[in-house]
Amino acid sequence: MNFFPHLVTSIHSLSVQARRRLILMRAGRFLIGLLLTLFFITSWTTLGVERFPPPEFEPGYQMPTLTTPSPRANAMDYLDVAVLLATLSAASWAVLKTRSRRRVFGVMIFSLLYFGFYRKGCVCPIGSIQDVALSLFNHGYAVPLTVLIFFLAPLLFTLAFGRSFCAGVCPLGAIQDIFLIKPVKVPGLLSQALGMIPYFYLGTAVLLAATGSAFIICDYDPFVAFFRRTGSLPMLMFGAGMLIIAIFVGRPYCRFLCPYGAILRVLSRFSKWNVTLTPTDCIQCRICEAACPFGAIAEPSAKPAGPRGTWPQLIGSIVLVPVLIALGGWLGGRMAVPLSKIHPAVRLAELVAAEDAAKTVDTSDATRAFRATGRPVAELNTQALEIRRNFVGGSWLLGAFIGFALGLKLAALAWGSAQTTFDPDSANCLACGRCYTYCPKEILRVKQGQKVACEVCAGKT
Repeated sequence: MNFFPHLVTSIHSLSVQARRRLILMRAGRFLIGLLLTLFFITSWTTLGVERFPPPEFEPGYQMPTLTTPSPRANAMDYLDVAVLLATLSAASWAVLKTRSRRRVFGVMIFSLLYFGFYRKGCVCPIGSIQDVALSLFNHGYAVPLTVLIFFLAPLLFTLAFGRSFCAGVCPLGAIQDIFLIKPVKVPGLLSQALGMIPYFYLGTAVLLAATGSAFIICDYDPFVAFFRRTGSLPMLMFGAGMLIIAIFVGRPYCRFLCPYGAILRVLSRFSKWNVTLTPTDCIQCRICEAACPFGAIAEPSAKPAGPRGTWPQLIGSIVLVPVLIALGGWLGGRMAVPLSKIHPAVRLAELVAAEDAAKTVDTSDATRAFRATGRPVAELNTQALEIRRNFVGGSWLLGAFIGFALGLKLAALAWGSAQTTFDPDSANCLACGRCYTYCPKEILRVKQGQKVACEVCAGKT
């Protein structure tokens, strides 16, 4: 009879301890974030932005012979692979076996220092999407083995252990996690809508890489300028703005932009092991829901287990998927011409054609350099037309892919099974381990385990 009041008192004391831990962890993250900010500022003033345009030399000037450093040894690339596999294993162990936020945070800091500041954000699984896409559609390009491993290893780990790569290995996620000080909850509907952007980004990046147009994931990486401590002012401002948002919104790039995260989000639904709390004895205290800054704790439904939607909604979602695919494909096909202008050859052909139509020459450095080669304009136009034809098919597939992703999202909202307890959603959970720190039942389990371990060491059992 006295068990329930005792449990409530224990939970209240544990909640106080959790709040104290939260204050200490936020203070620690603030100090680390402050040190990183000072490091960025001091580094940028010495190594930073290219402030002046290159000088224009007089005709006949001979450029001196440049001495270039030797390329990085292949053995060092395989060292990167070994470190990647080791950190993936350590993060998975910390998340699923020891269930320790502190250990996850330690792996995260190491990955930030190694893959971020030491390796300067390259090579990374996120950017490797483009290398793989280019090798699949361009037989003249062979993706390096180390890059292929960087692309595949996190995917395989996700199928086995959930999003352990996002938890502690990705330097882009780590730098955002450190800056998270005052998290606010993004409304569910807005979060669902913003969550579609990574699929659009993924499809566009694959299309541009496959056509040899651009590697936009690398070009618009918000944090690589910090890792390399050099870059353009717009990218510095973009990264700084993302970190300012990350103070209040948990990992905004990971949740609402990262194309690799879109792949991991799908694969994590099929993971053999995932983050779980206490599905058998959840006390509905909602502390885990408040502690999660990513909105990944799915709230229990009042309905019994089964599809969420009504039968008209379920049938409508099935019919809507092919309609969205067809509509998306049609809209994507209309975007082929604007998208093809991203390719340098298509842009050059249009500039040359505009000069010929206006009977002017040398209106830009690009056309001046082209005319100096003596290459026939007809050959350039043929190349541009071939690229544009590739964009017609690719843009149609891009639109169909986005329509398919949107249709599946709507179908998932109707067909998703209702939950009976508070538990992390496998797709949205970034396996950060915060819920372990604040769940009263988890804290009791850890304390009981420590007590048993102490008794075993003392020879009492």
